[in-house]
Amino acid sequence: MTRPDRPAPTALQKLWKELLEPIAFAVVITQFVATLVGVDGVSMMPNLRNGERVFVPKYETWLHKAGVGEFKRGDILIFKPPRAASAGISNLNKSAFGLWTYRPFLIKRLIGLPGDRISVTGGEVTVNGTPLDSSWTTAYWQEQGCWDTQSDLANNATASVSYGVVQDSREFTVPEGHYYVMGDNRTQNGSEDSRMIGAIERRDVAGRAAAVVWPIMRKANVTYDCNAGTVAEFSGDNVLNWRLLTPPAPFDALKTPVTP
Repeated sequence: MTRPDRPAPTALQKLWKELLEPIAFAVVITQFVATLVGVDGVSMMPNLRNGERVFVPKYETWLHKAGVGEFKRGDILIFKPPRAASAGISNLNKSAFGLWTYRPFLIKRLIGLPGDRISVTGGEVTVNGTPLDSSWTTAYWQEQGCWDTQSDLANNATASVSYGVVQDSREFTVPEGHYYVMGDNRTQNGSEDSRMIGAIERRDVAGRAAAVVWPIMRKANVTYDCNAGTVAEFSGDNVLNWRLLTPPAPFDALKTPVTP
């Protein structure tokens, strides 16, 4: 028995099948399952380099926002800065073709959870009275000769600097529903983070950088120009760049109950 020919698809059906359906599928995947995010800048050096792309499991973020689980100290988060900081700091307020402004996504390391007491003195970070061994990043900056131990940001948990977004404070208690984040770049102007912009809201977190997936290879060594605040030179052997981004071991020492 011969089946009758199917009716030709309508223009609307063709539009959905050829254009809208793939877009909708991509949006669902990137918003609720996983996505890739590009690293822009040097605030997470030496652990992340400008131009690298990281894998972000978005489903994890939605579970956390629903009250299932929590990000851990030492995780690397992608987030939008607080609105007050975005309004006061030009770097955190971008324009889209002059039609509207938006808060760009930042990438920093989670240092303090809600209720944690954070203090910074001489470039050293303390969480709930326990010094955090940050040699996983500060050793590199010592080697480059530009580990910041003298500035306001190196001696305050929050500092007004030249923007006045936050007040100078030697110790800062992370509010409920917020996180305290810092960049791994510990030079004087290496990172705009919670020391300058305050704690970030959980709802503004887009996800956790779980792994570096691009480029496949990278130069083993990188030299930093402390005066210019830029990479001076890549050198050494080409090494495999694929790697998981797990919290550095010293964060394990902070697995103590958070004081309310």
